[in-house]
Amino acid sequence: MVWPVVYNPTQRQLSALKTLLFLVCLLPLARLGWGLWSDQLGANPIEFITRSLGTWTLNFLLITLTVSPLRKLTGWHWLLRLRRMLGLFAFFYVMLHLTTYLWLDQFFDWTAIVKDILKRPFITVGMSAFVLLVPLAATSNHAMIRRIGGRRWQQLHRSIYVIAIFAVVHYWWLVKKDVTLPALYAVLLALLLGMRALWREQERRQQLAHVSPLAKKRGKVIPIAARQ
Repeated sequence: MVWPVVYNPTQRQLSALKTLLFLVCLLPLARLGWGLWSDQLGANPIEFITRSLGTWTLNFLLITLTVSPLRKLTGWHWLLRLRRMLGLFAFFYVMLHLTTYLWLDQFFDWTAIVKDILKRPFITVGMSAFVLLVPLAATSNHAMIRRIGGRRWQQLHRSIYVIAIFAVVHYWWLVKKDVTLPALYAVLLALLLGMRALWREQERRQQLAHVSPLAKKRGKVIPIAARQ
């Protein structure tokens, strides 16, 4: 089922939407800055900043993953043109999250940092998610898409699913006791990944429905149109 309302913004409207989205994406950082300035971040501001930046990293990861299902349900294909910005903001916030941990929490004590990564599983899985996210951010521009090739680029960027899973696990293991919010994130992620799996299976069945009987008999999936 596709959303009945068709909305196709002009190039000017899309540029305005991108500008507005860019400013909205900066609001969490502005909130932290204001809280730090006005001394409203609680008794442990470093922990508050670190956790807030991590939470917004996860938020942007899930928002980025929501773009494709939303585009499929609404038919608003222009939403894909906002996805890159959302993904880069996820990387921006995880960089701030990591920098806060390395600088304000560990004071760049690399020996202690390595021990912490190896000792505490939630940091291990969080660092793994960051490492996997780096090549996605580095290859997000059109020049890299052309250089890598569309097919290989898509395969690389499917690791966003693993990254999102790692991010949810990182949050779950961090919280330990009250896992209400991590569980909510896990349900949302499962829903997003489940929708993708369902649609992929539907596409596979549609392709098989157009395979020639001879190809089916030989175990080869070759569309009839491709054989003509």
